[in-house]
Amino acid sequence: MSLLVIEQILNGLQLGVTLFLLAAGLTLIFGIMGIINLAHGSLYMIGAYAGALAASATGSFLLAVPAGLLAAAASGVAVEFIVIRRLYERDHLDQVLATYGLVLFFNETVSILFGRQPLFVAIPALLSGSIEIVPGLAFSVYRLAIIAVGLSLAAGLYVLIQHTRLGMLIRAGATHRETVRALGVNIRLLYTLVFGLGALLAGFAGVMAGPLLSVQVGMGEQILIMTFVVVVVGGVGSIRGALFGAILVGVFDTMMRAFMPHIMRGLLANGSEADALSAGLASMGVYLLMAVVLLVRPQGLFPARG
Repeated sequence: MSLLVIEQILNGLQLGVTLFLLAAGLTLIFGIMGIINLAHGSLYMIGAYAGALAASATGSFLLAVPAGLLAAAASGVAVEFIVIRRLYERDHLDQVLATYGLVLFFNETVSILFGRQPLFVAIPALLSGSIEIVPGLAFSVYRLAIIAVGLSLAAGLYVLIQHTRLGMLIRAGATHRETVRALGVNIRLLYTLVFGLGALLAGFAGVMAGPLLSVQVGMGEQILIMTFVVVVVGGVGSIRGALFGAILVGVFDTMMRAFMPHIMRGLLANGSEADALSAGLASMGVYLLMAVVLLVRPQGLFPARG
């Protein structure tokens, strides 16, 4: 049982790192620009599709990564320039409607161009197979690579936000937007850079998830809801909150799905009823976690400093 717990913690950490890559961009966009971007998951999908197509065409996952990053970042900058910058002064309902329209647009465009059949990406040969973490427990090398790269990116983001001039402007723009504009900073360019950075991170998450999941239309919406949970749990506008919230949500969700069936079978004699109940409880687990966190800390675990 202890080996199973360790394995599920590692699986949860890998999911958490993927969620962080999405949540970091989402929380930056909302915290700095005040935009509720429902199309963030579509940028994740674009990155996954671009990576899958590049890997299929070239046979190289190393070339798939920059292809996914470039496609997602370019799409994000285009979306910000064409649509999002017209929504800065509008209320959140207009933002939700406009970005939901973008979700429909991207899904239909991908369906027309590539069909609705899912694409599959092979794990790169260098990262295939497993490695023995502890005696008796072998774990996927590729999942370990995702964890390592994701945590490295988290450290890089921390340095960028806390120790660079761009980071200083981003932090100032999040809390004192008009002051930054009055000091002569091109706030529109800053917003475009932030949106492009968020899209880049979402695209990278999509590329890395490609070999683990099927790349298909609508995959962005499936993970976007959990990403919003991460942002709320961690604290809106906080990169540190996004990291800790993502790891907490990822590990909690994985543990619930792994162990809830065993718990329910021990409590209920009817196996089918136990499986049905455990599936429902596992699905709603992260929302219960969010409710508990908000009861204790209404602004999230690590809210951005005002």
